[in-house]
Amino acid sequence: MVDTLARNWGWVMLRGIAALVFGLLTIFNPGITLVALVILFGAYALVDGVFTIVSAVANRHQESHWVALLINGIVSLAIGIVTFLWPGITAFALLYLIAAWAVITGIMEIVTAVRLREVLRGEWLLILAGALSVLFGIVLFVAPGAGALAVVLWIGAYAVIFGILLIVLAFRLRSWLRGVGGGAAATAG
Repeated sequence: MVDTLARNWGWVMLRGIAALVFGLLTIFNPGITLVALVILFGAYALVDGVFTIVSAVANRHQESHWVALLINGIVSLAIGIVTFLWPGITAFALLYLIAAWAVITGIMEIVTAVRLREVLRGEWLLILAGALSVLFGIVLFVAPGAGALAVVLWIGAYAVIFGILLIVLAFRLRSWLRGVGGGAAATAG
């Protein structure tokens, strides 16, 4: 599985950059309207889902554990589509959509990291990213009555931290591929 992730370190990097951009836009525009937040979140979830699905499908023949990555991508894609098909979404419904997405994504990331722990140094970054996702989702489920501005800032902070962790993981995967997996294949990512 580490081979698959390492060969696709560029997709991990793109996921991290997308999360980082989403988070920064959210933090620096805290007065953002609910409709704009729905569009930003929907776009992020769609991009994340497509990148994850492409990575899983592209490596399905080389990797026997590609299904967890595929499920993660399908969930992200589905939630992105739902946000665009349901534009009149309320603040609480959006909050619960984001919370469910964060918990499911986090669990899938932890499962992937546990499978990598014996092969890749630094897998704790993926575990930490997954744990942050689950914790973030639980907080949103438990405290849905928080003010809209606070929720926007929490979402932005989560996305920035998650994006940074994925970017760091992508660099570690690239380094692993160059060191252990072979330098020629590293340039293909």
